[in-house]
Amino acid sequence: MHFILFPRKSPAALRVFPKLTAFYRFLPQPSTPIFTFFPQLIHNPFFGLFPLLNPDVILAPSRPTLPRFHPPRYPPRVRTSDFNYELPDELIAQHPALSRDQSRLLVLERGTTQIQHRKFPDLLNYLRPGDLLVLNNSKVIPARLRAVNARTSGQFELLLLQENALNDWWAMMRPGKRARIDTMIQLLDRNGHTTEISATVLEPNDEGHRRLRFSGTPNILDELSQLGEIPLPPYIKRSTEIAEDRERYQTVYAATAGSVAAPTAGLHFTAPLLQKISALGVRICYVTLHVGLGTFAPVKTERLDAHVMHEERYEIPQHTASEINKAKREGRRIVAVGTTSVRVLESAGRRRDLVSSGSASTNIFIYPPFHFRWVDALLTNFHLPRSTLLMLVSAFASPGETRGQQFILRAYHEAVRERYRFFSYGDAMLIL
Repeated sequence: MHFILFPRKSPAALRVFPKLTAFYRFLPQPSTPIFTFFPQLIHNPFFGLFPLLNPDVILAPSRPTLPRFHPPRYPPRVRTSDFNYELPDELIAQHPALSRDQSRLLVLERGTTQIQHRKFPDLLNYLRPGDLLVLNNSKVIPARLRAVNARTSGQFELLLLQENALNDWWAMMRPGKRARIDTMIQLLDRNGHTTEISATVLEPNDEGHRRLRFSGTPNILDELSQLGEIPLPPYIKRSTEIAEDRERYQTVYAATAGSVAAPTAGLHFTAPLLQKISALGVRICYVTLHVGLGTFAPVKTERLDAHVMHEERYEIPQHTASEINKAKREGRRIVAVGTTSVRVLESAGRRRDLVSSGSASTNIFIYPPFHFRWVDALLTNFHLPRSTLLMLVSAFASPGETRGQQFILRAYHEAVRERYRFFSYGDAMLIL
């Protein structure tokens, strides 16, 4: 069944409603199908009231041979290319600030989209008594190793990615083509000397990573401090690590070893600053998410829903779970430090009204539009174009909508104008 909507243009009707004729163009086209009539009723601001205001407007059946009404198209979902921006190379921080807490702080207020420029210690002015500050205490391991082929002496570079079991790891190997199944390699120490520790390639996966079984040590984790280097991201140009990297590419509260990249939002905190935050009446608690490939792997698909995140392990202590649930129950703000803390909270409490303690894995991919259930404010760094981290902060800038990407990129463009320092060793951003 179809409807056609038309007015009786009687003199009496025009005297009573002389201006309503200006809105005729907002009405459905002739022969509106009934299944699109009511959607249009919702989307048309004038149409919903028009028949009620004008008794001379009537509905009458018509033949279905007239042109059909096409309902309005909704905006397309966000794409990977929507998260691109231009960044001068000189704004990529190659070294940390002289002091951890002397980095800059860009503050973005979501309600007004206003931007303020501050120093990191000014974070104290934006926290309030009763807030719960949640930090990720994962510790970066020296996961970058060097090795040689035990038979040919060909050189390899390794980046440990994920521990499967004792002395059983997934790793990126370069050159990967030479790392065939059953290849045995000997690890080198930091001076380039061969050690007694070896590894055998067990299998590759679809992404070209190799599964390695280590021997010659009870636990390869215990040897990394003597063998490995801090796995700095490739945009920090180093031929080898320098002394400051071992200290500064690590948070002051790092406790549980396992990450292959730092939870960089926490790099700005010092012990005295944390004491001042606590003195304000802000509660501080910790979760653990070991940063792996899921966090820093690039998005290679144009459609975001086609990108698959790698799983990363996390743990929530009982004390932390109790603090989170109590804060939410009492209506107090939960302030997440870093995207990794956000992913832990939104994963653990996604399908229930409580955050439970314990260990689990997550491959949650947060991008616009996303409804946040637990996090009320976010402290983060500036992130790479087209990265999952940039997509997460864009979702947080406007929960449940897609326009957060515009807010964030506008803030990033201003940060470029103001010469902020970007990425791991760069400045910070607070989203309220």
